[in-house]
Amino acid sequence: MTGKPAPAESTKTYRENRFFDIHPPVFWPSAILAVLFIAVTLIVGEPMDTVFSTMQSFISNNFGWFLVIAVNLYLFLMIFIAFSKVGNIRLGGKNAVPDFSRLSWFSMLFSAGMGIGILFWSVAEPIYHFMDPPYGGGSAVDAAKIAMKTTFLHWGLHPWGIYALVGMALAFFAFNRKLPLAIRSIFYPILGDRVYGFWGDLIDVLAVLSTLFGLATSLGFGVQQVNAGLNHLFGIPDNTTIQVVLVAIITFAATLSVVSGLDHGVKRLSEMNINLGAALLAFLLILGPTLLILDSFVQNLGVYLEDFFNTSFWTESYQDSSWQNSWTVFYWAWWISWSPFVGMFIARISKGRTVREFVLSVLIIPSLLTFLWITAFGGSAIFIEMENMGSIAGPVKENVAVAIYYLLEQFPFSQVTNFAAIVLVISFFVTSSDSGSLVVDAFTSGGKLNSPVGQRVFWASMEGAVAAVLLVGGGLAALQTASITTGLPFAILLLIMGYSLWKGLKNEYETEELRAKTVERESYQELIQSLLDKKDTGDASK
Repeated sequence: MTGKPAPAESTKTYRENRFFDIHPPVFWPSAILAVLFIAVTLIVGEPMDTVFSTMQSFISNNFGWFLVIAVNLYLFLMIFIAFSKVGNIRLGGKNAVPDFSRLSWFSMLFSAGMGIGILFWSVAEPIYHFMDPPYGGGSAVDAAKIAMKTTFLHWGLHPWGIYALVGMALAFFAFNRKLPLAIRSIFYPILGDRVYGFWGDLIDVLAVLSTLFGLATSLGFGVQQVNAGLNHLFGIPDNTTIQVVLVAIITFAATLSVVSGLDHGVKRLSEMNINLGAALLAFLLILGPTLLILDSFVQNLGVYLEDFFNTSFWTESYQDSSWQNSWTVFYWAWWISWSPFVGMFIARISKGRTVREFVLSVLIIPSLLTFLWITAFGGSAIFIEMENMGSIAGPVKENVAVAIYYLLEQFPFSQVTNFAAIVLVISFFVTSSDSGSLVVDAFTSGGKLNSPVGQRVFWASMEGAVAAVLLVGGGLAALQTASITTGLPFAILLLIMGYSLWKGLKNEYETEELRAKTVERESYQELIQSLLDKKDTGDASK
């Protein structure tokens, strides 16, 4: 078998094998490395906790500066592309029509980034920064401003800049250049037909491992939060054993969603996620400190924009601190490792949009909605903490996963809202696992989108297994290490991806310009010829 993937439309292999339809040079290295990681972690046991912590410290201390500058470069590149001459290029070609209305598209963009992570951190992170600011914070008001500004940094324009880069690159090369919907295709302007050989396979293997560990990190956070909620509501023990059992149960639910199909499983759960999330947000906006939330949303946005460059390039250079290793560096690596998953989703729903519309919408709309969510949940928690010190911060310091439950407990109907929060986390877990298995499956099958169900079940199970092993091998530190370790090499790949995307867009623009000039010249020549013909017949005056 050659290194070149089969066309996306081909169903021959699918008919021959109902369970697997793979691209071996990508599938087997990815599967073997994932299984090897699981086996080594289980065999070594408890000492892996020290290994994970050591790896995280080494990478963060020595390469944190690189991740900070790389993430800024991704964002600035996307802004430059949006306002450059290539901004009018339409994804899918000049006559492409969007598949979704703007409202539906905006909703799906938000849901792509609105997952387990924001439920886990939207209360915990602002409270953490409020109680222990990374810098300054002499008064409670100053600490609150720093807390919200820092949380906005981690969840705002920078992560969406990463997603925009990967999403646009996938969409452009798949829809405009008709290449397979795989990471390797993005590098065609640099590698040419070599993307179908060893280098393309290596790129896709990196993408698979990055996505797998990025998803496992989110799933690990999610199951910790589910366990904390069940403990808080029903007294179920909160420990690693229960969390592993929960991973198994929820992963099984995800496989049922896979079997039921995209339209019946993921679609319905995604709609429930949006509706339930919107209900929780509306609950806090109505019964919470409504005026404070609206006022602070505007002010938080202003503080974030005012100090944007300072916070974006801050690296603790003049502080004897390792705060950033567990926060900003982890976040940047996590978003990078998560980017193939979100990028693939955004690419598939964005056909027919112009490059400028794509970039500005992906950067601005989800960021603003995320800022509103963080202000409502995190801002309310800080307000309660300022009014009644220790009611939320104390429990969060002991167990970060309980943050959202202690916040909702401050309002009426707390049993109902806490149960709704648990259901929402589980639902996000299932949809993330199912959608993630679809993305990983596309990469390991050579860019196909309709591969056998058994193959997607395999990757859904693998994601759950990796998440469970990370929880066993070191909990939160292991989850952070997994993202940082896979995010670092993929960060380098994204820099090359940015150059390749610009090269492809520039070539597309020049081709369209040449085509337009050719059409204009031919039209002009036809007009001249028509006038000459009329002159020959004595009818030129007409």
